[in-house]
Amino acid sequence: MTDHDLPVIAHWIDGAESAPTGGRTAPVYNPATGAVQAHVALADEADIQAAIASASRGFAEWSGYSVAKRQSVLFAFRELLNARKGELAAILTAEHGKVLSDAMGEIARGQEVVELATGFPHLIKGAYSENASNGVDVYSLKQPLGVVGIISPFNFPAMVPMWFFPIALAAGNAVVLKPSEKDPSASLWLARLWKEAGLPAGAFTVLQGDKVAVDGLLEAPEVQSISFVGSTPIAQYIYETASKNGKRVQALGGAKNHMLVLPDADLDLVADSAVNAGFGAAGERCMAVSVVLAVDPVADELIAKVTERIAKLRIGNGADADEPDMGPLISGAHRDKVSSYVDIAEADGARIVVDGRGFSVDGHEEGFFFGPTLLDEVPTSSRAYTEEIFGPVLSVVRVKTYEEGLALINSGEFGNGTAIFTNDGGAARRFQHEVQVGMIGINVPIPVPVAYHSFGGWKKSLFGDAKAYGVHGFDFFTREKAVTSRWLDPATHGGINLGFPQNS
Repeated sequence: MTDHDLPVIAHWIDGAESAPTGGRTAPVYNPATGAVQAHVALADEADIQAAIASASRGFAEWSGYSVAKRQSVLFAFRELLNARKGELAAILTAEHGKVLSDAMGEIARGQEVVELATGFPHLIKGAYSENASNGVDVYSLKQPLGVVGIISPFNFPAMVPMWFFPIALAAGNAVVLKPSEKDPSASLWLARLWKEAGLPAGAFTVLQGDKVAVDGLLEAPEVQSISFVGSTPIAQYIYETASKNGKRVQALGGAKNHMLVLPDADLDLVADSAVNAGFGAAGERCMAVSVVLAVDPVADELIAKVTERIAKLRIGNGADADEPDMGPLISGAHRDKVSSYVDIAEADGARIVVDGRGFSVDGHEEGFFFGPTLLDEVPTSSRAYTEEIFGPVLSVVRVKTYEEGLALINSGEFGNGTAIFTNDGGAARRFQHEVQVGMIGINVPIPVPVAYHSFGGWKKSLFGDAKAYGVHGFDFFTREKAVTSRWLDPATHGGINLGFPQNS
C-alpha cells in the first residue's frame, strides 16, 4: 500500500467513528518492522468542540440512569472484555510492540479496575445522621462531576485508560479519552465495546490528537477533571494548566525506581526479578526497575547471574507465533534517546557489561529494537542515573550499607516505586517505614497495587488531588453535597432567631 492508501484512525463521537474535520494526521508505526501501518487524525478546534458537546449530551443521559442500570452496563462491558481480550491484545502488540503475553497481562490488570467498578454502589453511598439537632437531619450525597478528560500514554494504551474510565463511568460521568497518537487503535476498540455493552452515545468519547487536543481539554470549561499518566514535565504542565482552569487533576509522572539488595537476599530470586522488572515491555514501564543498589559484597555475583539470564532472552516481533521475551521500543526516536543514555553512562565512567546498542533482529532490520543493557558502577552524578531512561537499561550501583542505599533512594526527585530484597523481616519493616516513595515491594520487583488499593507515587511522580483507582478514584470522580433538613411541625414553630444556628 502507498502512504496515501493507508487507513486514517478516526475519533469516536456520538457513539460512532467520526472523520476529522481538519487535514492533520500523524503516522502510526509497527515498531517491529518500522513500517507505517496507518495514520491517526489529529484533532482541530472543531473536533474538540464536537467531542466535548457530545460528551455533555452523553452525561445528561447517562447520569440519569439508575444505579442498577449503570451497574448492568458495567457488568456487560466486563463480560465482553473478558470474552474478546485476545482481539485487544493483538492490537496492542501491532501498535506498541509488546509481546502478546505482556499485552494480555496489561489487559488483565485493567480488568481488575473494571471488576472493582462493577461494585460501585457501595462506594458512592452518602451518609445520614438523624436528629443531629432537634428535628434536624443531616445527610450527604455523592454525585458525578460531569464531563471528565483522560489523557493516556503510549506504553499502556489499554490498562491506563482502564485505571480511570470504569470508575468515572460507574459514578455517572461522561468520559473524553485522548489516547497517545503513537498507538491509538485500542481506544476505538474499547469505545465499540462500550457501545455494545449498552452505554449511551456520548458517554464515552475518543478524541485523537496531539498537544492541540490536550490543551483543548485542559482549557474547556465543560471538562471538570483531568486524569493523566506520562512523563514528569508533562504531568507538571497538565497539573498547572488544568488547575489554573479550575479542574480537579490527578497527574502521574515519571520514575526512577530502585531495587535495594541486602547481602542476605536470595540472589537467584533477585536476578530473576531484576531481569523481569528491568526488561519486561522493553523497559517502557513507569514501574520498571532501572537501578539495582547492591549492598557489599553481592554485586559481582548478582551481575554474573543477571548477565547469564540476559544471554537467554529472545528479542523479536511480539506477534510471532514463536513469541519472544521482549519486543521493540515504540519508535526510532525513542530508541535513539535510550541509546544516548548508554553513551552518557559510558562517558561518565560506567562499565558496560551487556551492550544493547545497535541491536537488530533478522528479518526486521528496520524495526525499533534495542537490546537488554546492563551497566555497572554507574556514577550517581550521571544523567543516566538521575533521569528516567524508559528503556531496557539496568544500572547497578554498589553501596556499602543499607543506610547508603536508602539515602540514595530518598534523595532522588522521583518517588514512584521501589523494592527491597532481603530475608530479614526487621530490615524490610524498617525500609517500608523509612523509604520516601508511594509504592513499595518487599521481595516483589514491580509493586503495582491491586485495584482496591490505589496507584500513585510521591514527590515528582504525582501531581494533583488523588491517586489512580481504588477509593481514591471514587472520591476523585464524585463530589459531595451535604444536606441539612428540617420538616417543621406547625405546633412547635420556633419563631424568629437572628443568631447563628446552634445544635440544641
